[in-house]
Amino acid sequence: MEGNVDGRRLKHQLPGITNKIVATYSQCQVPLHHLEPIPLPSRENLVKIMETLQEIIFPGYFGKKGLDSHSIKYHVGDCLETVFELLVAEIYRGIRHDCKMTENHCHESVCSHCEEIAEAQTIRFLEKIPILRHALATDVRAAYDGDPASKGYDEIIFSYPCVLAIMIYRLAHELNLQNIPLLPRMMTEFAHSRTGIDIHPGAIIGHYFFIDHGTGVVIGETTEIGQNVKLYQGVTLGALSFPKDEMGRVIRGRKRHPTIEDDVVIYAGATILGGDTVIGKGSVIGGNVWLTHSVPPRSRVLISDPQLSIDPLPTHSKVQRNAEKPPVVIPQ
Repeated sequence: MEGNVDGRRLKHQLPGITNKIVATYSQCQVPLHHLEPIPLPSRENLVKIMETLQEIIFPGYFGKKGLDSHSIKYHVGDCLETVFELLVAEIYRGIRHDCKMTENHCHESVCSHCEEIAEAQTIRFLEKIPILRHALATDVRAAYDGDPASKGYDEIIFSYPCVLAIMIYRLAHELNLQNIPLLPRMMTEFAHSRTGIDIHPGAIIGHYFFIDHGTGVVIGETTEIGQNVKLYQGVTLGALSFPKDEMGRVIRGRKRHPTIEDDVVIYAGATILGGDTVIGKGSVIGGNVWLTHSVPPRSRVLISDPQLSIDPLPTHSKVQRNAEKPPVVIPQ
């Protein structure tokens, strides 16, 4: 009887199912497997890297507490060593598969050439942290200046989703500039899953950037955003179309997303599309606007008020009649 309950009488069918699944590894049109001796980057390790970098960038807010001016240097040094070891390994995994130093495409178990590149790229990235901290300080200031509900910098750093999303974007953007494969997009998609804010690491974003609320914001790969720009929830800076070649394949590498100049405010639900679309300096884009062409500086773009119909409910509406009936009592 217990065998029927837990299904173990059918366990003998599992080898056949296994064979059918394995057969698809050579049959699918797109390979959905990675059967190589060198693994791909680890999402778990990458999260650890981002959390440790967050601890370096915002010490005392995340990670170890009770730091002071005497202990901070040792703490940051320890964190940097952790990031260095983890990031070297993940960059190595990311670049190892494309290594072509030998005719055998570097099939040795360890590639010293890839190790050297990974270490050099990691140091190059870590050297950018002071500059990135200054940039993030302007973003936190923009959040404080742009949100009258904020109680101070502590609240913003601890709780505003845009701070996490923008921090990870700025880190990922630097790795993207270094042409590190896989890791930048993995990082920003992690931020997307945590915050609902989707910023491609290829986008270019200036200082004093603030996303109020944030849920549903999408910023495409070739977007360019100037200084002191503020977005609200649900804003999309996307592509108008995807040009294709004579074979019907999408042409990559072109500017597909808009340019937002300095001092622009874009309200909730606005959609701005196209690589040739430029929003001029100092402009205000209203909520739910759909925009596919440029506007000059200091423009205000609004949708006309919709035609609303506001009528009183009938005196004896169904809701009211139901409300007037005595409650139904079911006998025990």
